[in-house]
Amino acid sequence: MALTSAETRPAGVPLNGRRTRAISNGRRAVAEDLDTRFDRRLADVLKHAARIFCEKGYEGASMRDLSRATGMSLAGLYHYCSSKEELLYLIQKHAFRTIIDNLKAHLEGVSGPEERVRVFIENHLEYFLANKDAMKVLVHEDETLKNGRGTEVRAVKREYYALCLELLEDLRRAKGLQFSSRLAVLSLFGMINWIYTWHNPRVDADVRALARQMGDIFLRGVLSPGGARRKSLKSKS
Repeated sequence: MALTSAETRPAGVPLNGRRTRAISNGRRAVAEDLDTRFDRRLADVLKHAARIFCEKGYEGASMRDLSRATGMSLAGLYHYCSSKEELLYLIQKHAFRTIIDNLKAHLEGVSGPEERVRVFIENHLEYFLANKDAMKVLVHEDETLKNGRGTEVRAVKREYYALCLELLEDLRRAKGLQFSSRLAVLSLFGMINWIYTWHNPRVDADVRALARQMGDIFLRGVLSPGGARRKSLKSKS
């Protein structure tokens, strides 16, 4: 799942959220092709911007640094974004929307609660390892956006958290266990979010094997007999 994956959005709304003007049917195909090319180029800009933010930090990076990284003039870069802040917003929004959309697609047809948790883990790891620079930006610039853009990004993050919480709630109910779903979700994120800091493709397993192993470690914890005993003891008291 590369950062250049197209973001799911309404037709006619490019990656940066700017709507195209109304056009006649005879010019629609040309406009759609322009939108596609714009989106592809913008996705490339976001990829380079993520690398620069990763290397220099958001505060340390300048629009001139970003223009050099993308091979664009400053004027050309401003055609795709209005500011450095908008680039950070687009990186964060695009990353979370892509992770969520991919997760929903991968969960289709998967009914077992344990298997659905494993799908969540693999989807998360797959995106994180394919987009390490963007992931570092997401983690380290988490509180940088303060205005309406920050509110929007936080809402998408809450949506992702809620999806994971629902998966753990389903697992807890299906197995008749008693554990804190919130604690389980936060522990899982703590386990998988930092993989970009240590994963070495030369010595570590691939995504599928890592997801299986990390899923085993996590699920053995939440599905331990102790959880069932606690619920049983609580029901008798």
